[in-house]
Amino acid sequence: MSDPVGHQGPAASGPASAAGHTEGPENVEYRVAHLHDRLAAEELGELGVRAEIRAGAIALTGTVPSAQCRESVLRIAREELAGLTVHTDIVVAETIRPDHAEEL
Repeated sequence: MSDPVGHQGPAASGPASAAGHTEGPENVEYRVAHLHDRLAAEELGELGVRAEIRAGAIALTGTVPSAQCRESVLRIAREELAGLTVHTDIVVAETIRPDHAEEL
C-alpha cells in the first residue's frame, strides 16, 4: 500500500466559472474522460494512471516509470481539471539495477 504523494487543491485561477455556478457531474465526467484520452494519446502513452470521481474530488492513482513521467501526468491533469480538487497517489516505479546480490 502506498501513501498519498501529494494533494492539489483548486487551481490558482479559481473555479472554472467566475459567475460562481458549480459544474454539473456530467461536465466533470467529460473532463475526466478527456484527461484519460490525453494521457493515452500523447507521447506519454500512459495507461497506468486512473482518474476517478470520489466525494466531489478527482482521485489520480497509478504507477508510472519515472519522475519525469509523473510530472507530465500532473501537468496534463492540472490543464484538464483546472478549478477542480485533485488528490494524487501516483507512484514512481523503481527500475534501478540492484547494488547487491539477493540472499536466499
